[in-house]
Amino acid sequence: MAKVAKAPGKTRTLNFFLINRSFYLVDLPGYGYAKVGRQLREEWGKALGQYIATEERLAGVVALVDIRHGLTVRDRDLQDLLVGASCDREVVLTKADKVGRGQRAKMQQAVQRELGLHVPPMAVSVRTGEGRREVLTGIDDMVSRWRERQRSE
Repeated sequence: MAKVAKAPGKTRTLNFFLINRSFYLVDLPGYGYAKVGRQLREEWGKALGQYIATEERLAGVVALVDIRHGLTVRDRDLQDLLVGASCDREVVLTKADKVGRGQRAKMQQAVQRELGLHVPPMAVSVRTGEGRREVLTGIDDMVSRWRERQRSE
């Protein structure tokens, strides 16, 4: 089970979860809004960059962005890192239940435009379950694409 807390910054290391005996989901430290020191945040950023650049078994990254705040500098840095590493990515806007439908649509369009995404990012809510199925499908698709690439090499 993943430990969660009300305040960001609970995840301090890479945590591996075996999913359906098929693939691992790796929970990485979220460094955007964590109330931790600058040095620790920088260490997380370096560890994340190293992991993305060197992990050959990485199928993709699901990047979580708080819909209430939009993209931060760190979110943009992560996206640049993923694009530079040719890493498959899904951008997910969290806490969709905290904003109205109009604001949600505007944020989806803004993030899509700013990151050059082909489709708008998914909006999800843990509280209501909205977007859950779409995120799981997106993860499954990333794993399938990775497996297909491995077979063709």
